[in-house]
Amino acid sequence: MDFRNERAIWLQIADHVGDGILEAKWKEGDRVPSVRELAVSLEVNPNTVVRSYAWLEERGLIENRRGVGYYVAAGAREAALAVRRDRFDHELSPAFFREMDLLSRTLEDVAHLYEDYRKSGGVKE
Repeated sequence: MDFRNERAIWLQIADHVGDGILEAKWKEGDRVPSVRELAVSLEVNPNTVVRSYAWLEERGLIENRRGVGYYVAAGAREAALAVRRDRFDHELSPAFFREMDLLSRTLEDVAHLYEDYRKSGGVKE
């Protein structure tokens, strides 16, 4: 995983787990990597993963089964969609629309770009 400077690492890790749920890498009831496993694989401090998992648990994406580990919660896909849509609506789209204005791009221009993106494969599930 390549971390970006513009977003806290623990939030990027939460995004990574959320992506795994949205892409059906992990389904409801599946075990997600332990704090230690994920910290080792991403080469981060375990406390960073703990913070990510706490955030995900608060939002209903994962649940901690004491003594067993973390699992994808019931309704996690819908919760992940809600979290991601909220971020898109309030954080990502304002910058996107500003860029559109600066570049004098129209919604029609963007619709064509989006169609091309989807034709090239888009997001894989």
